[in-house]
Amino acid sequence: MKIFARILFLFLLFISTVVSAQKIKKQKLGKADREVFSNLKKHIGYLASDELEGRRAGTNGENLAKEYIAKQFQQIGLQPKGAEGFFQPFSIYAGKQINSSSYFVINNDSLKTNDDYFVFPFSANKTISATPTIAVQEVDMLFLFDLKDLLEENKTNPHFDLNAELLAASKKAEKQGASSLVFFNSSGVEDGLAFNSKDRTEQLGIPVLYLSKKTSIKYFADPSSSVNISFRTDVSEIKKTGNNIVGYIDNAATNTVVLGAHFDHLGYGEDGNSMLRTGEKLIHNGADDNASGTAALIELARILHSSKNKNNNYLFAAFSAEELGLFGSKFFTENPVVDLKTVNYMINMDMIGRLNDSSKTVTVGGYGTSPQWSSLISSANKKNELVVKVDSSGTGPSDHSSFYRKDIPVLFFFTGLHTDYHKPSDDFDKINYSGEVRIINFIFNTIDEANRLNQKLVFTKTKEAQTTTSAKFSVSMGVMPDYTFSGSGLRCDGVSEGRPAQKAGILAGDIIVQINEHAVTSVETYMQVLGKFKRGDKVIVKYKRGNDFLLTEVQF
Repeated sequence: MKIFARILFLFLLFISTVVSAQKIKKQKLGKADREVFSNLKKHIGYLASDELEGRRAGTNGENLAKEYIAKQFQQIGLQPKGAEGFFQPFSIYAGKQINSSSYFVINNDSLKTNDDYFVFPFSANKTISATPTIAVQEVDMLFLFDLKDLLEENKTNPHFDLNAELLAASKKAEKQGASSLVFFNSSGVEDGLAFNSKDRTEQLGIPVLYLSKKTSIKYFADPSSSVNISFRTDVSEIKKTGNNIVGYIDNAATNTVVLGAHFDHLGYGEDGNSMLRTGEKLIHNGADDNASGTAALIELARILHSSKNKNNNYLFAAFSAEELGLFGSKFFTENPVVDLKTVNYMINMDMIGRLNDSSKTVTVGGYGTSPQWSSLISSANKKNELVVKVDSSGTGPSDHSSFYRKDIPVLFFFTGLHTDYHKPSDDFDKINYSGEVRIINFIFNTIDEANRLNQKLVFTKTKEAQTTTSAKFSVSMGVMPDYTFSGSGLRCDGVSEGRPAQKAGILAGDIIVQINEHAVTSVETYMQVLGKFKRGDKVIVKYKRGNDFLLTEVQF
């Protein structure tokens, strides 16, 4: 952000705070609430500013947010509890890329990557020189494969899966002794093929490439001719580093309460998770999602640090890479900084900045993960008079799911979706700051009631919440995908009782690799495949358990 713009931003923030403070006086809020209100404006104003460029995981903007949160934890007096001070770094799998060392030359003409050709994500990395005859496939020679017949035969087939056919053809070519394989399309049917960075198909033993239509028309017009081809394929995984920020209050207690909120957001929407459909490259500031939860985490750390609640230790975790698939919280629970057996419960705050002043409704998820939550929440809300909408499930598209998977009681506080969700318009000036103060008081009162109870909460399994997706499908197998899995297929992080997958014998940890003839290489392809079926359909699912591949029948 330019200096003038930042000065203007700070001035407007000051004016807004003064005006809001005047409103607070009318509401007769106490001194403590006015301090929380003012701090929330400061935290969210910075975290959701353009300077942080949307806090996309692994970027400089997220690093600025990371440093800000750590500084707040330090000023409050929390103990560092990460692997490196307050920080717990971890690796993020961010897909695949075609590296600059790749090239493709035909008859001494150099082609442009992604314009004239691309390398498939499952391609082997090799250097090849060959002079194949276009219409002839010989052992130990480059195979040229025209998609014309395949596309024309299936142009009216709604179940046709071109990507699955390409993978099958590639494996077949490898078995037939091809040194490499190049697909091209001479038909009038558009194939829509492009490099898919999210494809997690396991690497084959031969290079596999695609030549664009304009290029293949130029060089492959005569099937009986030979062409001089040389290329190098170099595809690699993209790895980024995220950081959880972890602070601790050590009360020398037996058990620890974990409070969490993710602080990352969408950046400019580069990962395809923006709800903006105009194609513009705009900063997604994520004020509600989830600067609001992060700000609440900081304020609750400050409040609890000076409170008399000493029957538990308190751990505060700001998670990274939630928007990419719960990477941060999953890493934390797999690499805990405290013994998870001593964790009493976990509270997650995600999008708590848009309380409706009319309905005063807050959703509390995880309600069914402990039989004690009912009385604790009821007692806590007597002081707040909010309308509490409960959701029993311990799972959902946020970080509490990672703790529920470890048999830990969870609560998830959420004030609801809105028209600015995952859009550039989710800005700091749309936050209901006085409403968020009420939410924070509600959460603190819940913690206070649990402190008075002074016992470890009992864990209860609940129904599984359906994972959200933009893909259209009417069936579900009842599995919770492991979004952090970087291999090929869909790894089941959990399996719902009584649902099709569980009835068919699929277990948590199994990796689904195929449904009928359709290959499953990632969460995305799994969702796409589900869209091909309807209720009542029976399918054969191929999955990997350990080193074994198994088959089972699943009925939707």
